[in-house]
Amino acid sequence: MTLVAFDFDGTLADSEMMDRLAAHHGVGDEVSSITERAMRGELSYAESLRERASLVAGLPTTDAADVYSDVRLRDGAGELLGKLSDDGVRVVVLTGGFGPGVETALDAAGVTVDRVVANSLPEADGELTGDVEGPLIEGTKDDALVDVCTEFGVDVADSVAVGDGANDAPMLDEAGCGVGFQPKPGVEEHCDTVVASMAELEALLRERNIL
Repeated sequence: MTLVAFDFDGTLADSEMMDRLAAHHGVGDEVSSITERAMRGELSYAESLRERASLVAGLPTTDAADVYSDVRLRDGAGELLGKLSDDGVRVVVLTGGFGPGVETALDAAGVTVDRVVANSLPEADGELTGDVEGPLIEGTKDDALVDVCTEFGVDVADSVAVGDGANDAPMLDEAGCGVGFQPKPGVEEHCDTVVASMAELEALLRERNIL
């Protein structure tokens, strides 16, 4: 049995949920600046996520729900997820993004996955508190990958990880095959191979007899 672990923001989806929330709240530039600092290695992922979450404090939960409701998979992603599931491949999403957006996008595409490991933005009194909770803040995706492989009885050496960002590097290193999806600077060195589209990724998976 094989397991394929996908990042979500920037991989299965072509946008970042936090960027969407920030733009809706009028703090898009500030959040982008923090993201850039994290990409340069000036902040850890946990620090950058907490700083970005603090900037969307006060966003009404109804507005956050509207943002989540607009999240969609990139072209070809839903079809690929469906083919993997139909072929008996375990499919998981490991994301520092937020569960409601992932679930909305999967539902809109009419597909399901075996597990979603995601963070969340707590709410109180009808608005976001500015905090962030979840297993992928301090926790890293290599540990999450090992956990889901153990859960589904898959050897980590038989897993494939697909991601684009710095916080994906640990799972790209850990997996039997690490695939960079249009990887950001500094990520490609953690990848066994790189693809630029879902069609290329499907072709790669067929070459490796996963599909």
